[in-house]
Amino acid sequence: MKCPRCSSLEDKVIDSRLVRDGAAIKRRRECTACGCRFTTFEETVRDELIVVKRDGRREAFSRAKLEQGVRASCQKRPVSDEQIRSLLDEVVTTLEGGEVQSHTIGEHVMARLRRLDEVAYIRFASVYKRFKDVKEFTAAINEFMGK
Repeated sequence: MKCPRCSSLEDKVIDSRLVRDGAAIKRRRECTACGCRFTTFEETVRDELIVVKRDGRREAFSRAKLEQGVRASCQKRPVSDEQIRSLLDEVVTTLEGGEVQSHTIGEHVMARLRRLDEVAYIRFASVYKRFKDVKEFTAAINEFMGK
């Protein structure tokens, strides 16, 4: 691993821990040249996943893009970074290689957000379901409330 301070490739691992329920390994490293300590993460590289959009376009799955949408829906809500990472890990592990419909990913996220935070769920649903007016928004809230 390249040292972020001096760019040396020589380092030693000080500590290793499983994170994200064993989906990744967090390693604490120390550069043998300059003594700088830094953290790295290792994850299993999965087969490329292609997302089929509503309009038929295909694009590579981006965890960062999914995370951005989830974080936006959880903004100013009592949802921790760890809860968001856990939600994303759960969703990503349910997806198989090959192609997946974007609505499938959205449904997985909404199911988990619904249990995590009601407001974040409604926020995500409003973008995912493309509410056109207040009536659709109200109908979604009523459906959520079981009315």
